[in-house]
Amino acid sequence: MGRRPEVFVRVLSMPEGQRLQRITRTAKDPVKLRRAIVVLMSAQGQPAADIAYLLKATDDYVRDVIHAFNDRGFDALNPKWRGGTPNKISEQTRDWICVIARCDPRFLAQPFSCWEPVETA
Repeated sequence: MGRRPEVFVRVLSMPEGQRLQRITRTAKDPVKLRRAIVVLMSAQGQPAADIAYLLKATDDYVRDVIHAFNDRGFDALNPKWRGGTPNKISEQTRDWICVIARCDPRFLAQPFSCWEPVETA
């Protein structure tokens, strides 16, 4: 198996380079920071393998970031977070639970006048 061809980020304009430098100094999100560093190093002529070695990442990760930046621009630096596990109950069941919680317990033939939290062990 031969060596993979080098991949580099497209030629950046001066404002784009300045924006990347600003992101590397001010980014709060570590994913965005890491991706900006990859793009900046690639723009400076560093090969993907060297970037991967310096950042302790895989070559594929670096190549994916570079390709994504070439395709989508600065939008590729933002992580696409997803919200955890899928819902275990349907929206209809959730709405029904909310209706029950808002009504008076005596209306549901319960012997108390307000809902109280259940203590769990």
